[in-house]
Amino acid sequence: MPEPVKKAVSAFAKKPKTQEAEEGSSVVFTAETEKPDAKVKWQCNSKDIASGNRYVIAADGNKHSLSIQAITKEDATVYAVIAGGSKVKFELKVVSKPEALAEAPAEAPAESAAEPQPAPAPEQTPAPPPAETPTVDQTAAPPPDAPPAEGELPCVSGNITFVAKVNAESLLKKPTIKWFKGKWMDLASKSGKHLQLKETYDRNSKVYTFEMQVIAAKANFAGGYRCEVSSRDKFDSCNFELTVHGELDRNIFVFHSVICSFVQDSGELDFSALLKKRTVQVSSSEPDVDVWDILSAAPASEYQKIAFQYGITDLRGMLKRLKKMKKEEKKSEAFLKKLDPAYQVTKGHKIKLAIEVANPDVDVKWLKNGQEIHPTGRYIFESVGNMRYLTINHCSLSDDAAYSCVVGEEKCTTELFVKEPPIQIVKNLEDQMVMKGERVELECEVSEEGANVKWEKDGVELTRDESFKYRFKKDGCKHVLIINEATKEDCGHYKVKTNGGESVAELLVQEKELEVYQSIADLTVKAKDQAVFKCEVSDENVRGTWYKNGVEVKSDTRINITHIGRIHKLTIDEVKPEDEGDYTFVPDGHAFNLSAKLNFLEVKIDYVPRQDPPKIHLDCMGRTAESTIVVVAGNKLRLDVPITGDPAPTVIWTKGEKASSVKPSDGEETEGPTSSWTMKDGEGDGRVHVETTKGHCVFTIEGAERQDEGVYSVVVRNPAGEDTADINVKVVDVPDPPLAVRVVSVGEESCIVQWDPPLYDGGQPIIGYVLERKKKKSYRWMRLNFDPYPETTYEAKRMIEGVAYEMRVYAVNGIGMSRHSLSSHPFVPVAPTSEPIGLCVDDISDTCISLKWRRPERIGSAELEGYGVEYCKEGTDEWLPATEGLTDRTALTIRGLTTGDKLQFRVRAHNMAGPSAPATLAQPVTIREIMQRPKIWLPRNLRQTLIRKVGDTVNLVIPFQGKPRPQVTWSKEGEPLKPPFASVRNSEVDTILFIRKTDRQHSGKYDLQVQIENVEDTASVMLQVVDLPGPPEALKIMDVWGFNVALEWKPPKDNGNCEISGYTIQKADKKTMEWFTVYEQYRRTNCVVSDLIMGNEYVFRVYAINLVGLSQDPCNTKDSLILIPSPASIAYKPPSHKDHDFSEAPKFTHPLVNRSVIAGYNATLSCSVRGIPKPKVTWYKNKMDISNEAKYRMLSKQGVLTLEIRKPCLFDGGVYTCKAVNASGEDIVECKLEVRQEAEA
Repeated sequence: MPEPVKKAVSAFAKKPKTQEAEEGSSVVFTAETEKPDAKVKWQCNSKDIASGNRYVIAADGNKHSLSIQAITKEDATVYAVIAGGSKVKFELKVVSKPEALAEAPAEAPAESAAEPQPAPAPEQTPAPPPAETPTVDQTAAPPPDAPPAEGELPCVSGNITFVAKVNAESLLKKPTIKWFKGKWMDLASKSGKHLQLKETYDRNSKVYTFEMQVIAAKANFAGGYRCEVSSRDKFDSCNFELTVHGELDRNIFVFHSVICSFVQDSGELDFSALLKKRTVQVSSSEPDVDVWDILSAAPASEYQKIAFQYGITDLRGMLKRLKKMKKEEKKSEAFLKKLDPAYQVTKGHKIKLAIEVANPDVDVKWLKNGQEIHPTGRYIFESVGNMRYLTINHCSLSDDAAYSCVVGEEKCTTELFVKEPPIQIVKNLEDQMVMKGERVELECEVSEEGANVKWEKDGVELTRDESFKYRFKKDGCKHVLIINEATKEDCGHYKVKTNGGESVAELLVQEKELEVYQSIADLTVKAKDQAVFKCEVSDENVRGTWYKNGVEVKSDTRINITHIGRIHKLTIDEVKPEDEGDYTFVPDGHAFNLSAKLNFLEVKIDYVPRQDPPKIHLDCMGRTAESTIVVVAGNKLRLDVPITGDPAPTVIWTKGEKASSVKPSDGEETEGPTSSWTMKDGEGDGRVHVETTKGHCVFTIEGAERQDEGVYSVVVRNPAGEDTADINVKVVDVPDPPLAVRVVSVGEESCIVQWDPPLYDGGQPIIGYVLERKKKKSYRWMRLNFDPYPETTYEAKRMIEGVAYEMRVYAVNGIGMSRHSLSSHPFVPVAPTSEPIGLCVDDISDTCISLKWRRPERIGSAELEGYGVEYCKEGTDEWLPATEGLTDRTALTIRGLTTGDKLQFRVRAHNMAGPSAPATLAQPVTIREIMQRPKIWLPRNLRQTLIRKVGDTVNLVIPFQGKPRPQVTWSKEGEPLKPPFASVRNSEVDTILFIRKTDRQHSGKYDLQVQIENVEDTASVMLQVVDLPGPPEALKIMDVWGFNVALEWKPPKDNGNCEISGYTIQKADKKTMEWFTVYEQYRRTNCVVSDLIMGNEYVFRVYAINLVGLSQDPCNTKDSLILIPSPASIAYKPPSHKDHDFSEAPKFTHPLVNRSVIAGYNATLSCSVRGIPKPKVTWYKNKMDISNEAKYRMLSKQGVLTLEIRKPCLFDGGVYTCKAVNASGEDIVECKLEVRQEAEA
């Protein structure tokens, strides 16, 4: 059971109680505070209540009340009253108006079985107690003439039942319950006529019900009670107080419940309620009989009769308890050391059970759950002397059992618990991006087979009830979450959890990839004909846009655009020469296109003379943008040039220079030739072909590439002449990959990535960019955006803090999407820490300052790299670093500052994400040392005289404080110390007085003075150097009689600088001169030496003794003594004396002292008394005898009297008196005790 801790004292002297009222009536809750000026606040459902409408709040001194008028069903809730740091909750229960109120007969017992409700858990304790504790609602007492309410006893002989219910769903074995009265009285031993204990179990609800029934209650039943429930390592308890009020022959039981949970809450089990003095007591007419004493003395044949007489119904429980009471514990003869009650081992490990037997030759048997164990590879038996060992290797869950060791007829048993190790995730989940309708498998691998895992989506657990959508698959250590047909709703973060770890992955679902069933084809049409471009795609819901030479085509009277199902058509009626060009279809939301060329065939009928010079008929000659022919890379370039001439001319195609110009770094535009070639009619070179037909010359390039861009010249010649034309061809392509992808900043679950545009945009403007990311240890790339993002800076979100990622970017233009860029450097999303807390000035001087602070409350997943400290002058915004780099400590001293400057300081914590928010001082600090008054901290041992022997070393270290550095001065008897006499060493915080070898002259008073300017502090040290004393003086024989001699001497002149503590007297026979000690540590300067031998000659000597020891030389008698026998001296004279009267009146040698204590902590009052015979002691509080009060504990040991007050409250303050009386007289001593409230933190 955990150690109870001290609990804060309540600010309430009287707390409001839970009440029950009828609908439409009024109710008043009252509370009393300890202090009359305390501020009280009322709440309903954690919301403050203001006076008005139906609520009336009143206060009179320390009495406070809350009235609720016209109660409705909605008022049945939890209320609270707050005063200072104390908060008390109570409830209002609203019942409907009864139709008729039936009176219960006086002789019928009124049972109150209140359903236990768990107490409201204190803040920051989310775990519920393992067992519910019994509670009974508190109700206000009705007027005397009202019928008895529920839970009250109509007469003294009434019955009441208290019920505790325990939920056993999470318990491995039956819980044990104990009922106590007072502090330690177990009520199980008091079961009988007036008290019965019962227990039942409901198998359906798995709830144990424990009942304590009080039968024919009497007034002495009042007091504090406690109910304790335990099961293995779980424990819970409930304190309550039962008070009996005697009014009009009725007893009203009020059941106070105080719940303390020892599972998660470290609260205190408060027994102070049991110690309150009760002024109302109802005396019982019949004696209190202990039925167990009767049963113990009675024969077994009388048990049933006694049980019937005293109302015991549980005969089996009675016999078990009686057998346990009569059973005597026998010491084991076979075992010297038994097994512990329980052992615990981790699964897969081994454990060794050890016992020690008395006989080393005895054989033992090991049992598991009652079955004998035989030696195997897993079970190993060992015998070493008297020790016997059982070793279990590779423990599994089947080894979780009860083990016994049997020696002869004796047996010792233990229980072994096998603890499963936490399940670790070996292979984490991976992010996935799939198409809509595809199958998704999220797979992880754990450390052990058969482990239980839990799947979550966006924080919501996925259960088997959703098996129509999710499937859970186990294959050894592999666990798979399967989604048969992914939809957009399945996007999110999926998490798999075990008891030893977790893994998260993100699932993105994209619309299906579009498939092209039929592409558009090149067309060659004549004037006035119809041109139809037709394509078919896989998704009939996808729309698209038609482009001509990169310009969107709009519908008009001649041009018709249709979309029927999966087929997209572009129809051009009455084709004209200007309709010739490249036509492109771009599906919406997809990064590809379909292209074809429309060729216009013009038929001309001209009269051609026999000799006609050649002529080229083109509309797109020249190098202007309007006359440029645009072709998409990868498509076929076909230039059909109409020519005329008679005879048929010869055609020559030449490519000499590039159409586009490149601007060098100096800004001048230059046109550089790339390649030059000449091709005649009928020639071909791989991709390039030239064909000539009647009236036409066709130039074809298969699969146009970027280097095919440029100016093409066509020359036609015949004998009649020649003609030349230039055609500008522009090849457009997807852009190059973006450059320099970099992560510029990271956050807790996000990052900001930047990149540079590609060097080549493909001849078309960049529409935007597409980004992808992946975990560093994964191979799956996840797309972050589906629509092109136009900027070069992007904030990526929904990442997992502490996981390494990589980023890459695609560029998109009107043609398509580029290849991906190089991946960025791996980065980890982390957030800056919170600001450091508690920044303050620890010390300051004229040129330096010391700062200290505490670590930030939130560190995050990244390690803390250090702290940056900066300062700036007041009135400026320039922050200067106090140190080079970062500091790892939470304190820093900044030196080299200018005296008198006003500086502001700030501290920021740095991690991988950068600096945190700064922690600054509340106001600027002036760099100037603050004067601190000098103060000497004299050690406790130097506050009394310091005694040293001659020759010892003295080394006094005395600390002091003061700023600036104080001036330290030592003096002895008003004279300053000089180095030969003593050495002094001073520092900033202490001073040392050192004497290497002491002498008698070093004794005296040493004064220490610490001074700063006009302020000083002084302290004194008394040093006493002691030495051996000198010999006593003038030892004389004063008288001789019989066998006795009287000696007398004077104290020594030199006492060694300390008090003479005694003398040692010795005698010697002059014949042998062997000295014998007569007295040691003798205090007087005269003595009588007896038992001398008649006729012998004696000499005597005396040594002086002080703190150091015996004097070096003794004092001897000058003359010897010879005893001469005489009849008169030998005659015995009996002494005549009167018996001494040893009686003494009581007298307090140490009085009581006034004390001030804190409420809630035990307090003691002590004094000492002497007296013969031993006096009788009585304690009083405010002149009232408290000898029989249970709250007070009186102790007496060898005359020392102690009164212990257990957990005093504010009402325990007052005047306490102790009175001692015997036959010779009496004595009284008193003191005042003040109990004060504990200060709130």
